Amino acid sequence: MIRDITCKNFDAIIIGSGGSGLMTAITAHDEGVKNIAILSKVLPTNSHTISAKGGINASLGNVVKDDWRWHAFDTLKGSAFLADEDAVELLCKNANEAILFLEQNGVVFSRDSNHKISQRAYGGQTSEFGKGGIAYRACYSKDNTGQTILHTLHQQALKRNIEFYNDFFVIDLLVKDNKCFGCLAIDLNAGSLEIFEAKTTILATGGYSQIYHNTTSSTICTGDGSALALKAGYYLQDMEFVQFHPTGIYGSGFLITEACRGEGAFLLNKNHQRFMQNYAPEMMELSSRDVIAQSMAQEILIGNGGGVNHDHLYLDLRHLDDDVFKNKLPGVLDLVNKFAKLNPRQDLIPVAPSAHYSMGGVATDINCVVGDGLMAVGEVACHSVHGANRLGCNSLLDLVVFGKIAGIKISEINKQKNSCEFSNLQNQKNFQEIIDEKLCIFYDKFIDKSKKNEPFNKDLSLSQIKLQMQKNNDRTLGVFRNVELMKSGYNFNIELLKQIRRFKISSPNLAWNDELIQYLEIENLLLNSLAVGFCALNRLESRGSHYRSDFPRLNNENFLAHSLCKIINQQNIEMEFSLKPVRHSNKFLNY
Repeated sequence: MIRDITCKNFDAIIIGSGGSGLMTAITAHDEGVKNIAILSKVLPTNSHTISAKGGINASLGNVVKDDWRWHAFDTLKGSAFLADEDAVELLCKNANEAILFLEQNGVVFSRDSNHKISQRAYGGQTSEFGKGGIAYRACYSKDNTGQTILHTLHQQALKRNIEFYNDFFVIDLLVKDNKCFGCLAIDLNAGSLEIFEAKTTILATGGYSQIYHNTTSSTICTGDGSALALKAGYYLQDMEFVQFHPTGIYGSGFLITEACRGEGAFLLNKNHQRFMQNYAPEMMELSSRDVIAQSMAQEILIGNGGGVNHDHLYLDLRHLDDDVFKNKLPGVLDLVNKFAKLNPRQDLIPVAPSAHYSMGGVATDINCVVGDGLMAVGEVACHSVHGANRLGCNSLLDLVVFGKIAGIKISEINKQKNSCEFSNLQNQKNFQEIIDEKLCIFYDKFIDKSKKNEPFNKDLSLSQIKLQMQKNNDRTLGVFRNVELMKSGYNFNIELLKQIRRFKISSPNLAWNDELIQYLEIENLLLNSLAVGFCALNRLESRGSHYRSDFPRLNNENFLAHSLCKIINQQNIEMEFSLKPVRHSNKFLNY
């Protein structure tokens, strides 16, 4: 079987072409690694990084005095103290350098009247270790910051002649004896299978928020990287922590950037009252996202929601100046008009918490290393810098800072590993065994036309299975959770995974086989759903974005630790749970 498949050899292959993958490739190249490939199921400029609207944090102090240590304090506090301090220190201490790198490479930031980079306020961010006023830390490019950064990094990668393999869907990691040799992918244009072998494979595939129906994330956010790691026997970390963005447009989930609240927008209940004064009177609409999302859910629960079903609240931008809309929030006008058919200058915007960001992911060390030959960076990774809740504008910073760290680490690995170890790997017996095993599993997904009584599961369409999974997760793994809901949801997802694994793909053609792609993405989503549900069931406390009504308090004695899960039996879908200590020195928390 293996002789019919093309095999390509690289020093490093990066799966995912968003900001983290591009930054990793650029840094590795500049550190001397020239033989790099980026694989992506979409065009790089369509990667999900473009959805990050509001900004990127750095303690530049262009508006008021700031300090990276204050940023670190806010990040740790916002994480409900589940972030690792050494990782947070790297993130915040290197933020100014990250902004300088982006600016020097072509990112056009918005400027103030003194021609300095403009900075705006964002939720959960203060000065003087929480004792001072609101921090103005978010650098931005109007309300298209992520898109500006992504396109700039893409141009820089092209300038360096980094090889791109667009429209490639990775179906498996090639792992033997806990060592990753590369991956197996479908070339969607050619309709063929390809082997990519490398000294280092880097997962940069983004998050898994599409496990929910009500989400701000695009349809490509199907947790492909975390599912690949889970299937290969690696640990996932802190998967129960899913951030719900407070201001998704009601009914569609499309994100209205937090920059609106940074510029002074209000949250109102059905009585047009600013209800946040009852939950977080000091920070109000600039509280951290978990606090606001849970406050909104509580406000709806007590009957103060708007609409016929009393199930949403309102965002009020009507009092903002035209200059703010024109120069700072131009995309909001178009977004709200297009998807809510409203004018933010005149109308209240119906909003509800929507799944937005995955704090959990593939467990890595501080250098983004997962195991021998495998790394992860960006939202798919958990190093852990966001803990139980991510501060707004720390995600773009994460991908730049840790993308650089990952790139440097690739260079170190490249110098250490003997290239002979990887040349002609496809001729080695153990490698052939790996490929043959993966191919048997893969081809078993298709109908065998030679068998007249081939099982052909069409009881539910793939779209119906996906919708059932998403609605189930909305109900059982939402803002509020309890043991009965989570158990029923977990068991339901187990049955859906068993059902989809009996499903047979109609056409054996691999070229743009929509049914096959949909199958693979839904299987990945179900694996992520199980990891989220399993970790949520085992964390018997409320912390950050994980709120359990049956365990409503923090339990630092037993759960000030990272959760780890892995599959120990692929056939019967059995999972294992354990805890890993948080790395704390109280360096920033003694003030």
